Amino acid sequence: MCGRFVVAEVGSELVGVLRVDVTGDDLPAPSYNVAPTDRVAIVLDSAKTEPPTRRLEAARWGLVPPWAKDLSIGARAINARAEEVEDKPMFRNALIKRRAVVPASGYYEWKQVEGAKIPHFIHPADDQPMFFAGLYEWWKNPAAPDDDPARWVLSFTILTRDAIGHLGSIHDRMPLFLDPDFADAWLDPTVENVGDVLDAAVDAAPNVAATLTDHVVSKAVGNVRNDSPDLIEPVE
Repeated sequence: MCGRFVVAEVGSELVGVLRVDVTGDDLPAPSYNVAPTDRVAIVLDSAKTEPPTRRLEAARWGLVPPWAKDLSIGARAINARAEEVEDKPMFRNALIKRRAVVPASGYYEWKQVEGAKIPHFIHPADDQPMFFAGLYEWWKNPAAPDDDPARWVLSFTILTRDAIGHLGSIHDRMPLFLDPDFADAWLDPTVENVGDVLDAAVDAAPNVAATLTDHVVSKAVGNVRNDSPDLIEPVE
């Protein structure tokens, strides 16, 4: 799974290779300890224009489907198993039309060692941004008046798959990594063969995983109140 990640840069520095057309004006600040329900920037292709407009927008981590009564359901939907999303009502519609790319600098995973959980920071060896396959939804707060600009909430989930290689020695799941060259196909809301696109992403993820490195970091990352560059520094 992916339960914490790092976004050390925002804006064009983070997503330059994805050719974003429009950047939201309320993007969250960088964070070294992004936790569930936090807001981060995601990339999506809006189908409201022709051709679709690629947007970088702030979104809440934890998918809230349109039929939800409140936001609390999102805390249980921070990840979605790639092998199940086509059959899960929570994710099925988003997979068809609302796929996203979640940019990050790296993510944390905890390895079980002799009864203790040891946090690792996993990131690209060249320190370039990495990209997770995600899904997004818009949820309208039924209790908010129509003229309230906060009545619409954009949320997302990160897809995962079984871990391979050295990442499999840390945890049995890993995010569904995307190669930047595959982002166009993943984001395209007009694609009809969604199953084929998902299968291609799952098959290609190990190639990205092989380029990643990791090191042990401080257990301070386990406290969501901690948020500083020190969290990604290696420790003995």
